[in-house]
Amino acid sequence: MSEELLAQVQAAAPDNKPKIGAYRRHLLVCTGTRCTQDGESQAIFDSLGDKFKAAGLHEGEMRVKRSRVSCFAACKGGPVMCVQPDGVWYYQASGANLDRIINEHLVGGRVVE
Repeated sequence: MSEELLAQVQAAAPDNKPKIGAYRRHLLVCTGTRCTQDGESQAIFDSLGDKFKAAGLHEGEMRVKRSRVSCFAACKGGPVMCVQPDGVWYYQASGANLDRIINEHLVGGRVVE
């Protein structure tokens, strides 16, 4: 492609691309039916908004994005979560385990063993 044509294509490209906000971490939660069959993963995902607010993870430089994923192919180990960009996976992430993940990893920066 000539430089002139490339410049025309770039000039015609819209500047209104969607932008994702700034986040320190991204928590991916498997809500697939084989992960937890009783809907526990979805209930955990739904609770994260309030938990993030209580921990100060809903705004500012510590902000964490949460997203649902339909399957991580780690069935029956759920609830399963993955923290990015850390590349850390958590299994059976409910109750006290979830609170530890939020307080120790997402807030404190230490991976929960």
